[in-house]
Amino acid sequence: MRTLLLLAIFLGSFIAGSGFVGWFVQDNPGLPPLIQVFLNTITPIFLLVAIGYFVGPRLEVQSRSLTKIAYFVFVPAFIFSTISNATVPGSLFLLILSFTLVLQLSMATIAGLTGVLLRRPKETVAAFIMVAVFPNVGNFGLGIVEFHLGTEAVLLAAVYFLTVSMTSFTISVAAANLVRHGGLSAVLQVFRTPALLALWPALAFYISGVEVPLLLERMTGLLGQAMVPVMLVTLGVQLAEIEEIQITWEVWVATGLRLLVGPGIAVLLMPLFGLEGIARAAGVLQFAMPAAVLVAIVAMEHNLQPAFATTTVLVSTMLSLLTLTVLLTLV
Repeated sequence: MRTLLLLAIFLGSFIAGSGFVGWFVQDNPGLPPLIQVFLNTITPIFLLVAIGYFVGPRLEVQSRSLTKIAYFVFVPAFIFSTISNATVPGSLFLLILSFTLVLQLSMATIAGLTGVLLRRPKETVAAFIMVAVFPNVGNFGLGIVEFHLGTEAVLLAAVYFLTVSMTSFTISVAAANLVRHGGLSAVLQVFRTPALLALWPALAFYISGVEVPLLLERMTGLLGQAMVPVMLVTLGVQLAEIEEIQITWEVWVATGLRLLVGPGIAVLLMPLFGLEGIARAAGVLQFAMPAAVLVAIVAMEHNLQPAFATTTVLVSTMLSLLTLTVLLTLV
């Protein structure tokens, strides 16, 4: 089942991204916007994921090694390089942080109530919450925002990446601990992640206006540029490692929460925080991303419906090929 579904979508991505189609689109700018968005924005992202999916197992690459490099090196470097050189007003940063917190709490509440109303066991309710609040703002979000909105939107996408990552980890681990009767120490570990540790010196340069030393700026800049492609290829390797696939109606419910309810709530909340223009578009896109692979990692770590979590990550990633294509024509 998994192989057939992935082959269908990735084959479509390869065909869409072929040189012939690229030539065809260049010579036919009159193609419908939906097709142009699919070819020029969505296809490059899925092609990198497809490379990881098909090449990873053949080269015997382990996603855990790639994930660690990205987690401890590329992501902190990207955060430091982006934030330290940021030109975003501090007031906008606080607005995005406040918006993200309200939206994440809203999604957690909606997901929790959905699970309760459907009379699902507490483990499934917690899994619903994790999927709902943990969009793939890193692997997918940053690349898609840059391709669709341009390089000027990357900084805003990075701010969303930071705020979403912090709240997602906190809510997900808290939900898992509530089910497993764990302590709050695991939640506090969120604030010790490399990305957040890199944030504080970056904010110091950002607030003070002091220029980053050229050596440090160039080093972190080069490392940061490698983050998105490495994470996309890593996502493909991670998807290839998923062994147990059981697509149940619960998976469809969780996928709907992530792909449809997430961006819908984001659109409704944006006017309340005065977020407009690129800040609005980047935020809506980030909250429309499929479930992050980290959902499956947290689920496995806490033995919390790991098969359900990994299947939802896979299904939401595949279906986002369609939902994001439609959304990108509207944003």
